[in-house]
Amino acid sequence: MKVYENKEELTAEINKAFEKYIKEFDNIPESLKDFRVEGVDRTPAENLAYQVGWTTLILKWEEDESKGLQVNTPSDEFKWNQLGELYQWFTDTYANLSLKELKDKLNENINSIYVMINSLSEEELFKPHMRKWADEATKTAVWEVYKFIHVNTVAPFGTFRTKIRKWKKTAL
Repeated sequence: MKVYENKEELTAEINKAFEKYIKEFDNIPESLKDFRVEGVDRTPAENLAYQVGWTTLILKWEEDESKGLQVNTPSDEFKWNQLGELYQWFTDTYANLSLKELKDKLNENINSIYVMINSLSEEELFKPHMRKWADEATKTAVWEVYKFIHVNTVAPFGTFRTKIRKWKKTAL
């Protein structure tokens, strides 16, 4: 996993990965948002729903902790050993939206993540044990807040960009 030196580097990396990812959806017609192709595990709507789901969770974790609420990662309804069910919940909750609505929601979440990053000190972002939700999300590993942001933005934007490109080669 990439180690970032500062907020600006993290934000720039998210922006770069997000811009490449989100542009892949520009030429997909709404009529094909739920079209399934062999060899690709998600439709365009499901692909975006996954991203919306994870970015929404990151924002919820931070918001809940700032309000003094107990944060349950990955979510109030699901545990870490239920990720398949969580992903299905993302699909059920978000994939019914139009591609435009999904892209808009993901863009809104990314902008909120930038605000979150900028609201945190360098220490809160890059040092361990600065958020209960980050400490409690992993039982043995120590993860700084930036790692959770990275694995739920930069990393999947790259992986899922590859998936949507493969989908487009078959479907378009």
